[in-house]
Amino acid sequence: MTRIALDPFVTDLDGESAALRAAGPLAEVELPGGVHVYAVTRHAEARALLTDSRVVKDINVWNAWQRGEIPMDWPLIGLANPGRSMLTVDGADHRRLRTLVAQALTVKRVERLRAGIEALTNASLEKLAALPAGAPVDLKAEFAYPLPMNVISELMGVDAADHPRLKELFEKFFSTQTPPEEVPQMMADLGTLFTKIVDSKRANPGDDLTSALIAASEDGDHLSDEEIVNTLQLIIAAGHETTISLIVNVVEALATHPEQRKKVLNGEIGWDGVIEETLRWNTPTSHVLIRFATEDIEVGDKILPKGEGLIVSFGALGRDEEQYGPTAGEFDATRTPNRHIAFGHGPHICPGAALSRLEAGIALPALYERFPELDLAVPASELRNKPIVTQNDLHELPVELGCPFGHGD
Repeated sequence: MTRIALDPFVTDLDGESAALRAAGPLAEVELPGGVHVYAVTRHAEARALLTDSRVVKDINVWNAWQRGEIPMDWPLIGLANPGRSMLTVDGADHRRLRTLVAQALTVKRVERLRAGIEALTNASLEKLAALPAGAPVDLKAEFAYPLPMNVISELMGVDAADHPRLKELFEKFFSTQTPPEEVPQMMADLGTLFTKIVDSKRANPGDDLTSALIAASEDGDHLSDEEIVNTLQLIIAAGHETTISLIVNVVEALATHPEQRKKVLNGEIGWDGVIEETLRWNTPTSHVLIRFATEDIEVGDKILPKGEGLIVSFGALGRDEEQYGPTAGEFDATRTPNRHIAFGHGPHICPGAALSRLEAGIALPALYERFPELDLAVPASELRNKPIVTQNDLHELPVELGCPFGHGD
């Protein structure tokens, strides 16, 4: 089996995903830092593995970890060994942690956030409208980033004053280019910041999920301080990164498919279809780290060996022709059925999926209603991914806003 080295600079994600699919349902890959793992690249096999009890989150199962081959300054160590949270445990421990979060992120409770999301969206649009007319705007920095960060911070009870430091630390956390000598300090700084947030909520609890996690612990659910801190970090990291990329990727998809964009704006195609197709076709998450095989597992005509690491290559399996047919590589907002698994599958499916869909479903229609002429300010070929192998994340999204609705000639 030929090993495919994942590009740490993510210069051609589509080409890399195609190469992974061509390698079959299970591909041998090399992560940045020379770490060897396997990747599942097809939809059906991914669904099966994500519900297979022989694939676990316990890093102590990993042969390379046991042999001491994974250094603590590996740039991706925070995604492979981020401490005890619902991301890193299975079975009863996972259910205990996840239940608390799921109770806070039920569809009903998420829907109660609608008014706040609408208000934040309108405030962001007012700021966009106040920018100098005619100048290109980085829509990611000015709109796609602040909205999800503000929403998830409000949900978790994080002060807006902490946002700049969070942004700085999370950029180092996800990047493959963080110098190894900076990794341990970055991880320690994240822990210190989130511990401070938890301590603040312990002293002054509010109507937020962090306070709820603390209260559950005190009521006998036995969440440790480490579990609370790590769960807070996990939810904030995942809760804003995915939605940022989703909003950015929808704008890019519509800009590069003007015939569908026109139908969306005149109501022939619904926004739900646009969002779901973008999640499939240009998924926010490229690769999810990491699970481990407790025994040899057949994957198609190949074997995932016992003790080896497994990543899920969502960028590859989202365009699997065996699942989506010969048009899998095309963006089609009318595609039906569209049973993608961009938010995962099985016990570890993303608990924030409903919130991400709600945010995108509010922000995008409002954005295009306010700026119906919105378009890319550079050719799509000039858009650059950040050096993050786990996230499909652009450096920036330069756009021309055009005349705001109601302000044209």
